[in-house]
Amino acid sequence: MVKVIVVGATGLVGGTILSLLEERNFPADEVKCLASERSAGNTLPFRGKDLEVRTLRSEEFQGYDLALFAAGGEVSREFIPLALEVGLEVVDNSSYFRMDPQVPLVVPEVNPEAIGEARLIANPNCSTIQCMAPLFALDRALGLKRVVYSTYQSVSGSGVKGLKDLEEGTNFAYPHPIRDNLLPQIDDFLESGYTKEEMKMVNESRKILSRPHLPVTATAVRVPVPCCHGVSINVELDRDFNLEEVRNCLRSQDGVVVLDQPEKGVYPMPRDLAGTDEVYVGRIRRDPSIPYGLNLWTVADNVRKGAALNTVEIAELLLQRKLDEMSD
Repeated sequence: MVKVIVVGATGLVGGTILSLLEERNFPADEVKCLASERSAGNTLPFRGKDLEVRTLRSEEFQGYDLALFAAGGEVSREFIPLALEVGLEVVDNSSYFRMDPQVPLVVPEVNPEAIGEARLIANPNCSTIQCMAPLFALDRALGLKRVVYSTYQSVSGSGVKGLKDLEEGTNFAYPHPIRDNLLPQIDDFLESGYTKEEMKMVNESRKILSRPHLPVTATAVRVPVPCCHGVSINVELDRDFNLEEVRNCLRSQDGVVVLDQPEKGVYPMPRDLAGTDEVYVGRIRRDPSIPYGLNLWTVADNVRKGAALNTVEIAELLLQRKLDEMSD
């Protein structure tokens, strides 16, 4: 049994982490909820009780074993070193530590071994996460030569503000209104003309797949959908294939569900998949414009698998590591 802290517990991802700890019967004998001072004093339901939200301060870490951070990069930058200093293990949802070579970037169905002995584990970007299991399976079976992402990202990726903008037609979360619109900008633009979000997908994919020189490019678009991201993935493979071989390869991959009967209208759609925990793949077809080209369409719940669930799954790996050490 462990004592767990959820940092940012009143946010969309933090609240979902708390719910998943309960759903998955995570063996925590104590859970503490931390958030900003303005949220302090609120209560959150957990295992039939109301947990009081406390203000995030470094002294709150004393006596705990594991901290799950879902409060943004600046909070992670300031408080994670303090949590590590007093002996906690940490899983961080922000982008702050993801590309640190000393910090594992983990999708449990893909690279659990990357955790090693690390006490700080980074959770990847939501759109990256849902692409990793399908691409990992293809890389093992057929070899990846190049990857092109086009994302269709829901407003819940921006938290409560994004959902409010969609509902009310405002633009507090975005540079333009998202209702009845498509925004080909997620995060700030870089000098290259790419956005930070697009480069997260490029760099994180290479790190997770252990393919540092893999050619990857991305275009990230915000769409007026409440929940679930869609990603169109175009890949060039190392060798020829048949489509049933590809489907069987994907079916055999943990965390992936194939929904691919387009002639019957069966393919992944956000409105059907909110609240689910898998990555759904459909529209599997050749790309005849390049040798060994393949197109995939993926959908996943970005708040659950794209953030909170991946965090809890990493926490479960850390717990198993601890149990293994105790049994040695």
